Amino acid sequence: MGFWSDAGFINNTKRSYRWICQLGISGAYAEWMVKSVSKPGFSISETSHRFINHTFWYPGRVEWDAIDITLVDPVTPDGAMTTMHLIESAGYDVPNGVREKWKTISKATAVNALGAVIIRQLDENGNNIEVWDLKNPWIKGVKFGDLSYDSDDISTINLSIRYDWASLWTKNTAGRSTEVGPSAPFPSTYELSWGKKAR
Repeated sequence: MGFWSDAGFINNTKRSYRWICQLGISGAYAEWMVKSVSKPGFSISETSHRFINHTFWYPGRVEWDAIDITLVDPVTPDGAMTTMHLIESAGYDVPNGVREKWKTISKATAVNALGAVIIRQLDENGNNIEVWDLKNPWIKGVKFGDLSYDSDDISTINLSIRYDWASLWTKNTAGRSTEVGPSAPFPSTYELSWGKKAR
C-alpha cells in the first residue's frame, strides 16, 4: 500500500493557513500584521571538473535564501513609519545636510533592530508542529506596495529578510532540545511599541 492510504497521513497533513510568524521588533510581537511569509530554503553551489569528453559535478557551499514577508499596513500603529524606524535603528539616517550624521548600518544594529523572526506552523488545536527560527535576521529590502484606483485591497508592505541560517524543530523531533519547540512560550502581551522611534 502507498503512504497516502495510511490513516495518519490522511488525518494529519500540514495546512498552509495554520501558522504564526513572530516578529520581535523593539520587544513587541505583531503576528496579526503578517499577511504571508515564505519558509526558509537553501541552495548548494556546484563546481565541475572536465576530463576529455566527461563532466563531473561536485557540491559546494550551502547558502540560505532570503525570505519574503508581507505585512498589512495599518494606520495605527503605522506600518510604513515603523518600517522606516527599523531602518533608522539599524543605522541609516536620511541625509539632511547635518554633517554629524555619518553613521552607517552594521550587522549588529540591523539584527538588533529587527529582533527575532520565528515561523510556527500549527495543528488544528494551535499546537506547534513545525518551527523555523531564523538566526541573525535583518531587513535586506523593503517595498511599500502599490496604489491603484482599480483596487480596494488593503495596503501592504513587503520585506525581504536575510539571515545566516535557520533552525528547524518539528513535532517528530526526538531526543533534541530546542528553544523554539513546543515549550517556547508565546508572547503573553500584544502591547506594541510600533510607531515609537527606537534609539
